[in-house]
Amino acid sequence: MAPQLERSLTLRGAVTLNLLDMIGVGPFLTLPLLLATMGGPQAMLGWVLGAGLAACDGLVWAELGAAMPEAGGTYHYLAEMFPGGLGRWLSFLFVFQLCFSAPLSVASGCIGLAQYAGFLAPGWVSQGVVHALHVGPYSFGVSAGRATLVAIAAVVLAVVLLYRRLAKMRGLSTALLVVVLGTIGWSMVTGLLHGHIARVVAFPAGAWRLDHGFFVGLGSAMLIATYDYWGYYNVTFLGGETRDPGRTIPRAVLVSIGIVAVLYLGLNASVLAVMGAPAIVAAQGVEARRALLSEMMRVAYTPAFGAHAALWLGRLAAVLVMVTAFASVFSLLLGYSRIPFAAARDGNFPAVFGRLHPTRGFPYVSLLTLAGAACVFCFFSLADVIAALVVLRILLQFALQHIGVIVLRIRRPEMRRPFRMWLYPLPPLLALVGFGYIVVSRPNFDRELLLVGFVVVAGTIVFAGRLLGASARSARTNVG
Repeated sequence: MAPQLERSLTLRGAVTLNLLDMIGVGPFLTLPLLLATMGGPQAMLGWVLGAGLAACDGLVWAELGAAMPEAGGTYHYLAEMFPGGLGRWLSFLFVFQLCFSAPLSVASGCIGLAQYAGFLAPGWVSQGVVHALHVGPYSFGVSAGRATLVAIAAVVLAVVLLYRRLAKMRGLSTALLVVVLGTIGWSMVTGLLHGHIARVVAFPAGAWRLDHGFFVGLGSAMLIATYDYWGYYNVTFLGGETRDPGRTIPRAVLVSIGIVAVLYLGLNASVLAVMGAPAIVAAQGVEARRALLSEMMRVAYTPAFGAHAALWLGRLAAVLVMVTAFASVFSLLLGYSRIPFAAARDGNFPAVFGRLHPTRGFPYVSLLTLAGAACVFCFFSLADVIAALVVLRILLQFALQHIGVIVLRIRRPEMRRPFRMWLYPLPPLLALVGFGYIVVSRPNFDRELLLVGFVVVAGTIVFAGRLLGASARSARTNVG
């Protein structure tokens, strides 16, 4: 009998891993991008709507995770929601796209970590020359400086730390979470003591004019907010290692969303109170934007302690954000590495991904493959990485689950559901509308749609090839 995963993840551990996944470098790095989408603090509406969208989506994850607590999460959900060959194909396609979207997610955290490292050593951790990679009418930002090497080193370190059993990582996860929450807490206290609340609501003239530009900007702001909120579902990928999953998974998902929504809004309000939206937006092209929290600390504490001491506080903030970013990378690789493993064990992905480490009991081939792809994506610009990640995930995972959870309710009403989403079917329907708006409301969204189309076509070709290969092997066996 093949070795099995151990159910050792408790509610506390599940919430810890979710929070580590959610509170990565995103909120410390993307606020300037968010403000630029609408030209002022009115872009915070994107955060509020993003929280509502996360709650609707989280209820879908909670119901599915409690009903089908297996390693791999979405992989198993799609096979159950859609009958026969359709479910098999969609499950494979989800895992195939994960080989792109999971490394993109990991790379985004590592790129952000490297940007804050540049605040500590601006002469050494250079961003390098950014080149435009052209593919037909589309272009992508690519760089290969020392910051890229720092980002890749973060991936390697995470793999080294993950080379052990899940039960032995509880202490490390808790320590990382303490640093994450401490960093946000320090930021919020700084905003209260040294900021001006009027800056949080200093809207420019015409900020609430509901024209075409407003809604285009809002779509871009919600895309960034969606990226920053994601991760509340990480526990569902570890369903096969979760104790009492019918209760633990829904609670972990919903508790994580509530905690992070409050923390994010408080954090961004604090940064706005200290620096003001005009200064943040104006810094789009300078190093201060790359390490926003460090710049906030420098600005806040210079009047009280002097420029030299304030600079060192900014550097301390950079170190804490780097730890926060690394914690997210750690959690992402942990959760996502279980999905190709689950598909391989089910016979719907190359068998090599189903291997567990012979002595430490974790899916090491899956982990190493995703980490290797993440190293490649570290060469791309953060904005392009985020856009590709969000659109891929929305169209080839989230939208399928929102439709599928309704289909499953109709097809299998007798199915045991330890948690049933509130206000059904409103959550999946509202999530479909919200995510659809994010995809199509932004300028040049067809670039990401082209990427999705490529992944679908390539994945379908690989899937068909595996079916043909299996049929040929079966025919030879029957003849023999």
